[in-house]
Amino acid sequence: MKFDRRDAMATALGAASLAAAPGSATAVSPHAPGPGTRPAPAYRKGFDDQRIADLGDGRFLNPLMAGDHPDPSILRDGKDYYLTFSTFDSYPGLVIWHSRDLLNWQPITAALTKNVGAVWAPDICKHGGRYFIYFPAKASPNANYVIWADRIEGPWSDPIDLGLPDHIDPGHAVGEDGSRWLFLSGGDRIRLRDDGLSTVGTVEHVYDPWHYPQDWDVEGFSPEGPKIVRHGAYHYLITAVGGTAGPPTGHMVIAARSRSIHGPWENCPHNPIVRTTDLAEKWWSRGHATVFEGPVGEWWSVYHGYERDFWTLGRQTLLDPVTWTADGWFKMNGGDLSAPLAAPQGGSKSGPHGLPLSDDFSTLELGRRWNFFKPAADERRRARVADKCLHLRASGTAPVDSSPLLLIAGDQAYEFQCEIEVDPGTTAGLLLFYDQQLYCGLGFDAAKFVTHQYGMERGRPANPHGARMLMRVRNDRHIVSFHTSADGGQTWQRFDRGMEVSGYHHNVRGGFLMLRPGLYAAGKGEARFRDFRFRAL
Repeated sequence: MKFDRRDAMATALGAASLAAAPGSATAVSPHAPGPGTRPAPAYRKGFDDQRIADLGDGRFLNPLMAGDHPDPSILRDGKDYYLTFSTFDSYPGLVIWHSRDLLNWQPITAALTKNVGAVWAPDICKHGGRYFIYFPAKASPNANYVIWADRIEGPWSDPIDLGLPDHIDPGHAVGEDGSRWLFLSGGDRIRLRDDGLSTVGTVEHVYDPWHYPQDWDVEGFSPEGPKIVRHGAYHYLITAVGGTAGPPTGHMVIAARSRSIHGPWENCPHNPIVRTTDLAEKWWSRGHATVFEGPVGEWWSVYHGYERDFWTLGRQTLLDPVTWTADGWFKMNGGDLSAPLAAPQGGSKSGPHGLPLSDDFSTLELGRRWNFFKPAADERRRARVADKCLHLRASGTAPVDSSPLLLIAGDQAYEFQCEIEVDPGTTAGLLLFYDQQLYCGLGFDAAKFVTHQYGMERGRPANPHGARMLMRVRNDRHIVSFHTSADGGQTWQRFDRGMEVSGYHHNVRGGFLMLRPGLYAAGKGEARFRDFRFRAL
């Protein structure tokens, strides 16, 4: 059972195989150049032909983490580095990734399994031999939480409510006197008890962030994402301002420093450190940075940005080299990050980057691969695997209330397919899903198809295949098509409804999410999914 290939695509990719070896030398251009423009740099391919940053020749090409990996927080722990990100309404959440060379990352575990709301910018740290993740959650009421573990692989604790409903983006810091703090949005902070599991006293305002000129196109001031790093005689406070979406020129990185964790804080004379200034740049809305030391004393920063013309991919993680300057400040050296950069030195490769999105359902990969959207407390009980088949109990009436299972796909063009079988009373199918009010896809029961578009169910033509079929979705740079097959992929029939999805993103709908491939089962009974295959184009 294979994907079909269009001749033009096969020519462009050199007829690459469906399951290319991770890190193979085959290159794929991120988008075709227009008339009179230079060809775009080429990516190497990993699992499922997904693009990867490591070019294999001592250079890398951003994004570091393709697809929706926003608000990156990084921890250096000896020779090991750990990353985690905002996961919003996807659970299990707060997936932790590991690397030793800063370019090739592998997922370890999802640290958060209890739904406490939409998980925003976290901070991962280690203190006293114990790992902590501090994070805010948007819910009723809003709150900030901490989870902890004695081993990075877990088990991780249940979330502990720290309160602080009026703040987001906690950043852990340790003072020169050993005191522990959470720095918060708006230039505020609060002290932590020595065990890091509760707060002491009340929130205090300690820093007035640098403000951009009034004629800059931004979303709003919104000082957030504070991160503290100590270098030499100073504590450096790195903050995002300008709003994380909206105008592509809005988001930015600023810095301040103090000889004491207690201030006073001096704003950097070179602010902003990072900002998108031109719509022609490849990466928009760049901000929310963490600065850290690499394996051999070089310094780096991770932050996020939107890929030009691809808001639908969410905020992707970018890696930018850092240089400390003679005046005791730092600068980013990567420019607009559109060209390859010299790779970090001194680390060892711990494995191939990423993970396959294709799934034969030998095991149930919740967290590392699949996530439920806005799950109920017992949502995990809906899914099980047996004999290389995912059994998903139906829920709700449509994707809007069925808590679909979703993936993060980081390429501009891809296709995925799966064999689906439904019980009487069950409707199931494949989706491109932003949130419960903005999605598209194709579902079916034994008698009819159902088309999903703009977050609505818009048509129910007859289904000639019955209760079992092979279904494929192609998203080719926002042009979406559907195919079905009743003979195991020997012949395919194109479904008569095409879609364009470039508007399925935050600046239309809000929510800071991305358009994710996924699957769902609604109604009564269950749906069975076999041999899920994904391929980047």
